[in-house]
Amino acid sequence: MRRIWLIVAIFGWLAAGTATVALAGFDELTREQAEAERRQLLGGRHEQVPAMAAFRKSAEDVAYPSGELRLPGYLYRPEGQGPFPAMIWNHGSEKDPKAQPELARFYTQQGYLFFVPIRRGHAGAPGEYIVDLQEAARKQGPDLKATQKKTVELHELANRDVVAAVAWLMEQPQVDRERIVMSGVSYGGIQTLLTAEKGLGLRAFIPFAPAAMSFANTALRERLVLAARNAQAPVFLLQAQNDYSIGPSELLAPILKERGRPNGSKVYSAFGVTPQQGHGTFACWSLGILEWGENVAKFLDEALGKKPER
Repeated sequence: MRRIWLIVAIFGWLAAGTATVALAGFDELTREQAEAERRQLLGGRHEQVPAMAAFRKSAEDVAYPSGELRLPGYLYRPEGQGPFPAMIWNHGSEKDPKAQPELARFYTQQGYLFFVPIRRGHAGAPGEYIVDLQEAARKQGPDLKATQKKTVELHELANRDVVAAVAWLMEQPQVDRERIVMSGVSYGGIQTLLTAEKGLGLRAFIPFAPAAMSFANTALRERLVLAARNAQAPVFLLQAQNDYSIGPSELLAPILKERGRPNGSKVYSAFGVTPQQGHGTFACWSLGILEWGENVAKFLDEALGKKPER
């Protein structure tokens, strides 16, 4: 019965035109992948069209040092001669993060090099997986405040890998180190805000749905407020209305507005019908990119002061 309801709801969402946007400015492959994803929303299974799967193969497998660990990552290069501006993408809490060719296609078409660093414990990388560590902390006792504080500490630990990834990328000769930006979703959105507080020479930060699935954690909320207030570069926060919680936008939007342009936030119309579709799917699928891509491109142009050469 639930599956029938989902199918009816998704058809209603598509028929209402929520997923229909002007496609100018998006390349043919992104449009082709998005059209396939409209149909895939019904089954919930994401597959790449052949051309997108071929583009995925253009990613270079790289490795970066983080303390004593050597962690993997994926690197996509745009066409042309560098050095290139660069986008760092922070994955979420998923055990096995993907190479995100849909996002890479969008950003490389804008002239950016696209880097996906994998944090410790994910995708077979050395180190302990953050979700396992959080579960172990919950089992240690009923002290909610202590458990919430431990979660914040674990995010701070994971941020060491993000900082290390930034340092590695800045040493790459094909990268314009004066024009590096960062984005990420869910746990990756948290990582993006924590890094914004440090600055590290990055020019802009785009968190999607930071802590939307863990918004009940008051310690984490307080930490994100502090990070947003102390951000060293412009921040643009994005969510879809049907995310697990739009509390992050409600909490942080006034802070970003007070900081002035180009800082800002936007809650988009519901994307699909389930919370997960409004969460990671919205941030990572080509169909989601058609919703937010123009706004992100404009934000980056304003934050960087100049559109990158294509």
